[in-house]
Amino acid sequence: MSFDALTRMQQGLAALKADHLERRRLLLDGAQGAHATIDGQRVISFCSNDYLGLAADPALIQAAHAALDQCGVGAGAAHLISGHHRFHHEFEAAFAHFVGKPAALLFSTGYMANLGVLTALCNRHSEVFADKLNHASLVDAARLSGATFTRFRHRDLAQLEGQLESSTAPEKMIVSDLVFSMDGDSALVDALLDLAERYDAWLYLDDAHGFGVLGDGRGGLTERARTSDRVIYLATLGKAAGVSGAAVAAHASVIDWLLQKARSYVYTTASPPLLAACLLESLRQIEAGDARRATLRGRIVQLREGLASLKTGTLMPSDTPIQPLLIGANADAVRLSRSVLQRGLLVPAIRTPTVPAGTARLRITLSAAHSADDVAQLIAALHDLA
Repeated sequence: MSFDALTRMQQGLAALKADHLERRRLLLDGAQGAHATIDGQRVISFCSNDYLGLAADPALIQAAHAALDQCGVGAGAAHLISGHHRFHHEFEAAFAHFVGKPAALLFSTGYMANLGVLTALCNRHSEVFADKLNHASLVDAARLSGATFTRFRHRDLAQLEGQLESSTAPEKMIVSDLVFSMDGDSALVDALLDLAERYDAWLYLDDAHGFGVLGDGRGGLTERARTSDRVIYLATLGKAAGVSGAAVAAHASVIDWLLQKARSYVYTTASPPLLAACLLESLRQIEAGDARRATLRGRIVQLREGLASLKTGTLMPSDTPIQPLLIGANADAVRLSRSVLQRGLLVPAIRTPTVPAGTARLRITLSAAHSADDVAQLIAALHDLA
């Protein structure tokens, strides 16, 4: 007996493959790092978000071992039952203090954090205003909240102001990535806050790729945004922090509300306490990480200078560790990614629907763990292939 739905699914998979849009998982052996073993091949990896090289840092590994003896592996319950460990509690206090906000709440992932915040603070009477290049989790969260969902062109604050001015919603929320994950550019934080104040809106900033990297490590918030009661700040902790999870920092009343109403927090088992212990050590490393950040900035400058005259592809404007090399066609981006892999360099091809059609790219991500020679090899390979 035929199963039409399965047949259509198989046809869809075949179409993805024909259009160079099929995705597959790479198999990592050993620790994450600038040098890694992927699918049995030793490569220099330019596709990790481990911007400070903390994912396999000895200090974090030692913290994990020490915590394991104290708290075991699993949390055993949700935070509001019996899963809220002292390590979770201490990390939330330390994180809030570090980013300059009154209180914080630790979520198991960034995706869950975005779902929790937007669905707890917005409803069918609200309107969410979102940058068109926001991460998929912010898009999904806004839609699930039931709010009117309005998108503005990337960093187009004039369009955003027009939308805010014409809105009749009693509660408004402006939502933006702080560093945009596929383009590498940053939000205009103070200008967004100006609009939030003028039109009495919340400002929710997802700093997945800026925390630990920008400024002194406290991310892309300006001092004015740190002290604003209407700014809600999220940092993911599996990127520069090197561990896992996400933390939301805001006015204490906001955090209390999320504790009561954020379903992705309330109705899930707490993350393993040993991860929170690792995150406490990670915060210490980030706070003392000026040398790592200086090295990272040096690698960014080296790459941009080295690829300034590249004949195939164009580096998009970015002063963050995300350095997208714009190629254009999906097939061309895939072909170039495979060619550099043959030289032992792992750089992913990013295609639709992650980026708009015709803007396929190699997404180069740099780390403080990369040596100058690592970056030089990538520059040379791209010029040779061009």
